[in-house]
Amino acid sequence: MSIEIGPLAQADIPGAVECVQQAFSDDPYFRWAFDNPSKFNVERNAASLGAHFQYGINCGCPISVAKVTRAASEDKSGAEIRLPPGSVVGVAWWYSPQAQSMPQTWTVWAQDWVLSFRQLVNNIRFLGRGGLNVHRYKIWKQVQQKEHDAIWQDPRGYFCNVIGVSSQARGMGVGKKLMEDVMEKADRENMPCYLESSKGYPNVAIYERMGFELIKEIECVDGGDVCKLYCMTRSPKHKA
Repeated sequence: MSIEIGPLAQADIPGAVECVQQAFSDDPYFRWAFDNPSKFNVERNAASLGAHFQYGINCGCPISVAKVTRAASEDKSGAEIRLPPGSVVGVAWWYSPQAQSMPQTWTVWAQDWVLSFRQLVNNIRFLGRGGLNVHRYKIWKQVQQKEHDAIWQDPRGYFCNVIGVSSQARGMGVGKKLMEDVMEKADRENMPCYLESSKGYPNVAIYERMGFELIKEIECVDGGDVCKLYCMTRSPKHKA
């Protein structure tokens, strides 16, 4: 199975949504934020992800997808053969560097309002947030903002918002290729990178091999349920 990395296009959004949903189905944060599986609405979640991807495209965020370009040969596993060319098997969404002293651009301001409107429409259409525990979501945002202010220096560098790989493509280096797509650019621009992972094993070790350093472990606590986040940064690498 051959895989190609390229920028997210409008036509890729449905595949990117499906890939992220599958990749994060067992993610600790996802299970913490959507704590009642009986209330989870996969269609509402897909609509929300789709709106966010559209926002990312309109704001010019560096979002990459890994797509199958050639089907597997017959000696490969059945799981690989079932993936037709064009299937999205990996997604990486980054935010570009933005100094805290710089004012928000008109484009981003407008897209913030468009995203809010789309989510309001989704709330009406699906009669709610599809099982999202809003209280826990607010706890996460508060904890995240506090740590960003302490760890993510000005200029902020590249922030990895989402990195996910479908189970069918894991172990093939897809995640590394998606990360390198921006890390190499960050190195050229002498910019740091930042990410958070709610899955300590094996993610922390994988990111460390890519040059990230574990800076802090934080906890989002609601009652007796805890979601741990691993904050990692990567300094720009200078090639000899």
